[in-house]
Amino acid sequence: MLKVNEILRVKGHALYTGTPDMPVREAIATMSQLDIGSLVIMEHGQLVGMLTFREIINHLNTHDGAAGDFTVRSIMDDAPVSVTPNTDADEVQRLMLDKHARYTPVMDGPTLMGVISFYDMARAIVEAQQFENDMLKAYIRDWPADTSAG
Repeated sequence: MLKVNEILRVKGHALYTGTPDMPVREAIATMSQLDIGSLVIMEHGQLVGMLTFREIINHLNTHDGAAGDFTVRSIMDDAPVSVTPNTDADEVQRLMLDKHARYTPVMDGPTLMGVISFYDMARAIVEAQQFENDMLKAYIRDWPADTSAG
């Protein structure tokens, strides 16, 4: 069974974080410059929220397209669903679908290990299926010939 720690190992552990007191305008600029869809919001070394394009779009829609003088704290998801490195990929899929979460923090106790995106999940599943298909094809190709005389 595919686990989150295997997905992180392939993806890498790059983390992009912000603080709750960061201006929304600055968070938008950071996400745009880095071409990322989320920021993990940390305060005093602890995960306190997630900021994704969903929260930004909702904020901009509510405020006539202006970021204004708001801080990330005012728009972030302050209760993001998280998973552990040992969570099964099937469980991550279920959580992401149930919660409509495109980005999920990976926590090992209080330590942030990374973020798994919906894209990361799709890619890992496709790669696992391709590996399984390749193994089955190799097995079939090496199938022993029927040598019994009838």
